[in-house]
Amino acid sequence: MTSPSPAKRFNWSNLGTRVASATVLVPTVVAAVWFGGVWFLLLLAVCTALLAREWGMMSAPKAPVGVAVAVGVAVLISLVAAFRGHYILTWPLAGAGAVAAALLARGAVERRADAAYGVIYIAPACITLLWLRLSPAGLSWTLLLFAVTWFADIFAYVSGSIFKGPKLWPRFSPNKTWSGFFGGLLAAALAAIGVDLLAEALPRLPDMDLTWPVAAVIGFLGGLATMTGDLWESMLKRRFGVKDSGDLIPGHGGLLDRVDGLMFAAIVVAAVRLFDQWGWLP
Repeated sequence: MTSPSPAKRFNWSNLGTRVASATVLVPTVVAAVWFGGVWFLLLLAVCTALLAREWGMMSAPKAPVGVAVAVGVAVLISLVAAFRGHYILTWPLAGAGAVAAALLARGAVERRADAAYGVIYIAPACITLLWLRLSPAGLSWTLLLFAVTWFADIFAYVSGSIFKGPKLWPRFSPNKTWSGFFGGLLAAALAAIGVDLLAEALPRLPDMDLTWPVAAVIGFLGGLATMTGDLWESMLKRRFGVKDSGDLIPGHGGLLDRVDGLMFAAIVVAAVRLFDQWGWLP
């Protein structure tokens, strides 16, 4: 039996490209999060269009436009309903959009379920992100989400590249290691604590009223969701036979490659926020 190859050496040139891309992307995202409202909706709408395009290219390379339009329109309609506060309609609209995407994708994909799954994959993350930002203290909670996701992703990459060691799941993601996994989780927990302390210190940020152990657990869960989302997208790319979801962001590939973990973490953090509103958090 052939022994598994060691993790790749730390790629300093790739890190530089990643940092350069982040220098452009991070201020844009933070500004949209900070101002909220229609600006955040606009950010999500642009991201939805780009994600739908990448999904069409991955799942239906022979006819990507039709699938991209069907998925994008379905998600955007449910997003607008959520922004207007019609949450009772949001999820049925997303479900109907998934069915409509499958029907409209006839002949464009190998399986109609691939088009439907594009809606199921993208819509919940976008809807919960919007709800989280619009909820009370939403600015601080959304900043916590992004900080947790970014720290988990960055430090998983850095610690895994430096410390190497056994691989996490070589079948689907050969470059991820257990050292990167635990490094990312630790960084995510510390990021959540940091944002909570920042919200207490800065008058402009609404206080989340969390104790540091609770914040650490939220960060841990968000980091775990980030890692899960990353692995899930690796499986999807393997299924469709592509290396990256696209080439939109230098050093990262497509937008889906950049936000795959965020899409899972958004649902987890939004669920925790909902429990907090119900008074279920200690």
